[in-house]
Amino acid sequence: MASSKEYLDFILEQLSELEEISYRAMMGEYIIYYRGKIIGGIYDDRFLVKPVKSAIAYMPNAKYELPYDGAKEMLLVDDVDNKEYLTCLFDSMYDELPAPKPKKKKY
Repeated sequence: MASSKEYLDFILEQLSELEEISYRAMMGEYIIYYRGKIIGGIYDDRFLVKPVKSAIAYMPNAKYELPYDGAKEMLLVDDVDNKEYLTCLFDSMYDELPAPKPKKKKY
């Protein structure tokens, strides 16, 4: 089941306090970027983030869920109605996220 554009719009509105939030559609789902780094995504209308140490500490009771078959588990963000909660979560995670891979040059 693909995620709805309405759910994406809702999550983007909840993240509107943060600068440099972007997304990319991928096979009916959405990858969420924060200041150029992948922080998580929307899969089957669920908001999942990478399970970095700061996210685990911030959400100690979060469930681990698979975004899709064959993927690594991610943390389910269940308090999506709280803008301040999401802003603090993203800010706490940013430094732990891997830097984006450099794009390959086209010849």
